Amino acid sequence: MDWQCFAQRMASMAHDLLEQDSVAGTLDRIAASATELVEGCDAAGILILRGGRVETLAATGPMAEESHRLQERMQEGPCFDAARLRGGERVFRIGDMTGLQQRWPAFAPQAAELGIGSMMGFLLFADEENLGALNLYSRLPGRFTETSETAGWVLASHAAVALSSARNHAQLTEAVATRHVIGEAMGILMARHRVPENDAFNVLRRYSQEHNVKLREVARQVAERGTLPRPE
Repeated sequence: MDWQCFAQRMASMAHDLLEQDSVAGTLDRIAASATELVEGCDAAGILILRGGRVETLAATGPMAEESHRLQERMQEGPCFDAARLRGGERVFRIGDMTGLQQRWPAFAPQAAELGIGSMMGFLLFADEENLGALNLYSRLPGRFTETSETAGWVLASHAAVALSSARNHAQLTEAVATRHVIGEAMGILMARHRVPENDAFNVLRRYSQEHNVKLREVARQVAERGTLPRPE
């Protein structure tokens, strides 16, 4: 590989990523860049594994999407192995998918039928509940080398930052939405029962604790019904 040329293309990609107007656009661009920058890569995808459920965040085509869905259906494959290791091996380079019937007896044969000859997977993050991964696919066995792996790591570092941004954005969005609905519920209680702001919040909090219902759910029901829900 011409590393000077690669560095120039990576710099161009990094600039392109900064111009994306959304996290989804950034992840799509990273997946597309894998097929442009990593030798032998025919398709790429970024996923999140939550328990046994796989969510595709970006994919360049059917091969990546079908592979993600196949791992979810079979409940086995590279991403499930990465999830079980939890901070151990952070990259999988699979030279020949047809030789993995013993390791993944359900996934490997069907992955080969999808046209996957070889595969690389990069662990982006892993915590107690979720795992993020960048997966690269080739139609031919033996296409990914140490050079391919190095190039993939560079892309994975960009994907990890973008995924972190996505997760933080989702948490912030949820927090803002929760604050809004709680404020709306407090306003209803203050107007209907003529109670001060602190008392209105304490009513919601006390109901949440006594009935083991999340505060946001109590507030949502108050906002919809105009009063506290009746205990079941």
